[in-house]
Amino acid sequence: MPITILGAGAWGTALAISAAQQGHDVRLCGRDAQQVQAMRQARENTRYLPGVSFPPGLQVVVVHPREVAQQAQPGDLVIVSTPMSGLRETLSALRTCTAPVAWLCKGFEAVPTSAPANAPGLMAHEVCAQVAPGLLAGVLSGPSFAQEVARGQPTALVAASPQASVRESLVAAFHSPSLRVYANDDIVGVEVGGAVKNVLAIATGLCDGLSLGLNARAALITRGLAEMSRLGLALGARADTFMGLSGLGDLVLTATGDLSRNRQVGLLLAQGQTLAQAVASLGHVAEGVYSARTVLQRARSLGVDMPITDSVVALLDGQLTPAHAVQALMGRGPRGEAV
Repeated sequence: MPITILGAGAWGTALAISAAQQGHDVRLCGRDAQQVQAMRQARENTRYLPGVSFPPGLQVVVVHPREVAQQAQPGDLVIVSTPMSGLRETLSALRTCTAPVAWLCKGFEAVPTSAPANAPGLMAHEVCAQVAPGLLAGVLSGPSFAQEVARGQPTALVAASPQASVRESLVAAFHSPSLRVYANDDIVGVEVGGAVKNVLAIATGLCDGLSLGLNARAALITRGLAEMSRLGLALGARADTFMGLSGLGDLVLTATGDLSRNRQVGLLLAQGQTLAQAVASLGHVAEGVYSARTVLQRARSLGVDMPITDSVVALLDGQLTPAHAVQALMGRGPRGEAV
């Protein structure tokens, strides 16, 4: 299958390597000609995945998404591997594409300055509905660190789309002996899980950085899953999705794995670093930092209570110290577990 991956960061590169190893014809597309040339010469992405060699079938090119849309055939697959901030522009350029398109980013879009007052940030599929409503589109998500996928370590992902042909294309492209891909038609639930888990990972990193103990970590993950589910159900998702790969699975991985950039943000804040220092030290995007406010904004617009997310936003905005954020959560009044 011809596969084009737009975005040569860690995750896009890892999927390109995985698909090429299965014999697919893969193009990994970067925007920076100098970076692309360096990857061609080294046959690896030394910036994001050093030490992992490219398979022979992997091409690295510079190409605009508009050209990809013009060249793509119905039997191809296009993967958008940009941060959430770049999704709208990329999907707009792909709006005439006849091949299935899927994105990898997780989060809610920051509200554009042109949007009406109090407009909520949108999920990726809502952005697609605005700028490219005719696309056959979906999302590939789930608990996955790019390094492990690139090295062929066992991983399971979920391919979500309301369109069966998109789900089938994603499974055909990426399912392999080391990478299992499960299909799901609940794109809302999958995207909510991918967005909220990043925010909760910051909170869990903070908890561990303050040495609050394993009991506290378990409580935080469990109550965080409840927050995620409440928001998802209010947006029309199915409850069972949050017990799957993109819900519980991705939350556990991102909240407890030390390769998680969002978890690292929480750990660094607990050590006394400022948000700017923490983000700068990572060298990669930590999506939870940018999506926390939009997740909370969307929840408030629906009347959904998300106290952990609320505390993370206050911490990121400098309104609470790490210790005070914990006090705010532990000082809440008693209530039933189902609330």
